[in-house]
Amino acid sequence: MKKIVRSLLLTSLLAASFGMTAYAEEKSPIEVKGTVVSVTGTAPASSSPAPALEKSSIFYGSPTSSISSGVVVPEGAAYLYTSGTVPPVLNKDGLTVYERYGDTKTQAAGVLKSIEKQLQDQGLSMKDVIYLRAYLTADTAQEGKFDYAGWNAAYGEFFNNEKNPVKPARSTVGVASLVSSDWLIEIEAVAVFPDK
Repeated sequence: MKKIVRSLLLTSLLAASFGMTAYAEEKSPIEVKGTVVSVTGTAPASSSPAPALEKSSIFYGSPTSSISSGVVVPEGAAYLYTSGTVPPVLNKDGLTVYERYGDTKTQAAGVLKSIEKQLQDQGLSMKDVIYLRAYLTADTAQEGKFDYAGWNAAYGEFFNNEKNPVKPARSTVGVASLVSSDWLIEIEAVAVFPDK
């Protein structure tokens, strides 16, 4: 019964964007139809249906997007969730937010480096990240607008590139403020431990 409920939930989540068939029988694989972006540890796949995989996370969505629409994680996988990670101080004596923490791109890169270190401490890498949630605040240097371009540029240094072709699913949320008025971004990450 538990496997049937899990399959029904997965079906409802993915059916809105892509056709999908999930099998609830013992040891049956999940089949994802739509455009498969990549499978954990491999280069991006073709737009044909995903192979039946039980041990790898499957990232799906538009091959031209810098992020995945979603991720199918194999049953029994172990997850790592980071708390919201905030920018490191660049210069504690700086007179402005930009001297203390940098602009959105600099802050985002610093946060992603901190997340990368957290993952390494647990035996993981950025290639194991399946989901990111970023909270951005308005940047006065950008006429009070959110610097999505800065966030996307920093993201591109860590994901969807030659060194790391993984394109995690991602949400970016504009918020009124973070705990410190100097922070322009805070990021949460979810990673999956690879099957050994």
